[in-house]
Formats: sequence, C-alpha cells, structure tokens
Amino acid sequence: MTLTKDQQRNLKAQAHHLTPLTQIGKNGLTPEQITTIKTHLENHELIKIRFNDYKKQKQELATQITQQTQAEQIDLIGNTLIIYKQSTDPAKRKINPTTSK
Repeated sequence: MTLTKDQQRNLKAQAHHLTPLTQIGKNGLTPEQITTIKTHLENHELIKIRFNDYKKQKQELATQITQQTQAEQIDLIGNTLIIYKQSTDPAKRKINPTTSK
C-alpha cells in the first residue's frame, strides 16, 4: 500500500501526540526489536521509534525497519521515526490514513 502525500500528512498529524514505543540503543537494530516493532504495528498501526544511538545511521536503519516490517515510513523527524502499517485484524484497525483526528 503506497500512501499519498495527503495520507502521510494526516498520519503525521495523528502521530504528533504519540510516545515512542521502541528505542534503538547501543545494540543497534536486533531481530528481537523487529519482532517487537511488528507486534506494536499490529496492535497500534501507527508508531514512533526513537534513535538513542546510531543517529548517523538512522536513515539506513529506518529503511531496514520499514522493509523488514513491510510498513510505510511516514516521517523521520530529528531522531524519531514514524511508521504505519494497517493491522491484519479488522477489529484492531483504529487508524484511518485519510482523516486526521
């Protein structure tokens, strides 16, 4: 699913108040973190990831995260990555990319 610029803008607005659920620290991006990110995406759909370390590699890591989780990168602001993936369970779908809250 490729999002339009309007959808990305709406998702970015919805993510403004969110707290980062995952942090990339001294161990870098681990398989366990990818599993955790996938779980967060399934439950929340729209999440933030904070880069505490590896800040110079954040763009490459953001690409790895989106590829390994099949998520859409919404934005990379400072050291915070915002990603979106629609939940596979219709009952868990809370985020609508076409409307902002």
